[in-house]
Amino acid sequence: MKAIVVADQAAGTGGMRLVERSEPQAAINDVIVQVHASGFVPTELTWPSTWTDRLDRSRTPSIPGHELAGVVTALGYGTTGLSVGQRVFGLADWYRDGSLAEYVAMEARNLAPLPGDVEFTAGASLPISGLTAWQGLFVHGRLQAGQSVLVHGAAGAVGSMVTQLARLSGAYVIGTGRAADRQNALDFGAQEFLDLENDTLEDVNGLDLVFDVIGGDIGRRSACLIRTGGTLVSIVGPSEVRPVDGLAVDFVVESDRAQLGEIVQRVRDGRLRTNIGSIAALDDAVAAFNPTKRISGKTIIRARP
Repeated sequence: MKAIVVADQAAGTGGMRLVERSEPQAAINDVIVQVHASGFVPTELTWPSTWTDRLDRSRTPSIPGHELAGVVTALGYGTTGLSVGQRVFGLADWYRDGSLAEYVAMEARNLAPLPGDVEFTAGASLPISGLTAWQGLFVHGRLQAGQSVLVHGAAGAVGSMVTQLARLSGAYVIGTGRAADRQNALDFGAQEFLDLENDTLEDVNGLDLVFDVIGGDIGRRSACLIRTGGTLVSIVGPSEVRPVDGLAVDFVVESDRAQLGEIVQRVRDGRLRTNIGSIAALDDAVAAFNPTKRISGKTIIRARP
């Protein structure tokens, strides 16, 4: 099969190569998925799981990518809940070869049915962004209707999902980002927008929840924006400064079939928009991940026409 591999962390996406690899085999409780579309998060190349297995043994050159949509072609021993020929989408295992390939082997529990009226490209854009937003808002942030939420990077792949889901839950949403992202953030549902390069972040405070996808100085300054009993949620590691009278939660997204079903249903009925910036064929994936200009939204790779 064709696959994208990376062997050098220092080279980043510039070190990606398109190669021929053997098709994977299904282990116990696995499925083999013929990948139709795949997403990729550039920060994957900084994750230890991209370069080693669960026993800390090197597995380079490795196949990156964890978001995918496709069709089940084989079942491993003991696999239940899915069937051959079924359309699926989900989150490939962290410590195994990923989804930037024509086939992937993964645990069946990490997949959910993909309805026939949702395109593979849309399905592949949802798992990391959608689950991260859902878990950060509702599992860790315990968001309730009427609360206020500040979403950093509100026009990005994760931030746009956070913004939309927060609005759908009845929250008041303030988005942040670059000046060029203002209209996109508002289009995704932010009711206010702060330009992090020109506006003063501390002009807003008393917030119920801040969702941080940036970290660093922005993460540190965000801690003082939380009201008593509020929550700072981060996906970029523990905050160096914690809210005085609130909670600070950092988490790693986990696969969840039921949550994937909730997310894709909102796409089906028009309540939730995907945020796809570009779509490229697998043969053109290396160039797509090394663009000559900034692309807003997620890059999706089609492994099949």
